[in-house]
Amino acid sequence: MRLLLDTHALLWFVWNHPNLSATSRSLIADPNNTLFFSTASIWEIAIKVGNGKLTLADPFDLFMNQAINTTGLTILAIEVRHAAALTALPRHHGDPFDRMLAAQSLVETMPLVSADAVFDAYGVTRLW
Repeated sequence: MRLLLDTHALLWFVWNHPNLSATSRSLIADPNNTLFFSTASIWEIAIKVGNGKLTLADPFDLFMNQAINTTGLTILAIEVRHAAALTALPRHHGDPFDRMLAAQSLVETMPLVSADAVFDAYGVTRLW
């Protein structure tokens, strides 16, 4: 199955954080699943590291490259069609990163692994 990971899903998986659900952990660890991670999420992590809201044990680039390689992520670039879908999304909330993930999930018809129930209002298939 193709799965798009929300930012916190990847972080919690890499950190073996107890907030990651058992279902999500299994989905991410399953080698039969193809995991995608949005460039929007990479940007979100970089911004949070830069403004001090997120601390990583390693420098950002080392952390991201290790996370990508160890989980076998495929990076999902933001394409014009994703941005176009974003323009038509209702304003259920204002987080630009979450809104882009919703648009990408819908355009790619790819379930989103996320604890955030706000995605349900967008019609995204959310797994947790």
